[in-house]
Amino acid sequence: MTARAVARILLLISAAGLLAACPKPARPPAPVPESIPPSAPARELPGTATYEVNPQASTLHILVYRGGALARLGHNHVMSVRGLQGRVWMHATFAKSGFDVAFPVAQIVVDDPDARRAAGSDFPPDIPQADRDGTRRNMLRAEVLDAERYPQIELKSVAVTGSMQQPAVTARITIRDVSRDVQLRPTLSIDGKRMTIAGELELLQSDFGIEPFSAALGALTVKDGLHVKFSVVAEKKQAVTSSAGSHPRSRQHRTHRVAR
Repeated sequence: MTARAVARILLLISAAGLLAACPKPARPPAPVPESIPPSAPARELPGTATYEVNPQASTLHILVYRGGALARLGHNHVMSVRGLQGRVWMHATFAKSGFDVAFPVAQIVVDDPDARRAAGSDFPPDIPQADRDGTRRNMLRAEVLDAERYPQIELKSVAVTGSMQQPAVTARITIRDVSRDVQLRPTLSIDGKRMTIAGELELLQSDFGIEPFSAALGALTVKDGLHVKFSVVAEKKQAVTSSAGSHPRSRQHRTHRVAR
């Protein structure tokens, strides 16, 4: 290797370090597209069965991919959600079914070795702990998820169509107080008192005002697109058989603010 080639590599590494220390400001999110407003929760209507999410049995993995000319110097990442909470409700009229779930940003696990193995050959499990810690710090900082100001990510149903065998869902995801609607085609199965909803979806970081990481003058980047895989397990709690006992003073309604 010539002295000129060595000098060029050292220059690129130095630039990467400087850019990582001075992250770009996040650009403003794109305007929120017009969408159907969330309907009133139907989980208290007669004929509704309520299921509570089991956080220990549920999984949600976010796959993050490297990019740029120097991509080989970086890693793909698996972000694993812990502490998923919420409810799913099933109504005799399927369109009145829905869900409302959330998870704390601070409990996202970065590059768990088992999760990386399960994700496939693009995610070798031998990531040094120092690299995992650095990725997590970068993820939580103000320019990315800003966990201190926005400690929770939410996902709620907006519209449910189809059938139990072939459900189609419009869901609203809220990250950093910015909401976007996505279309889901999950699978749904019920075994006794246990329900499992599984599926995949694609997201863009930039849709939520997040500037994907970039270093070395763009030679080492994180791709904007994220691939999400989920399997939500919920346990049946109760069935509402009548409107009796549902006095307005005894019910608690959660109000979710949709960011603009």
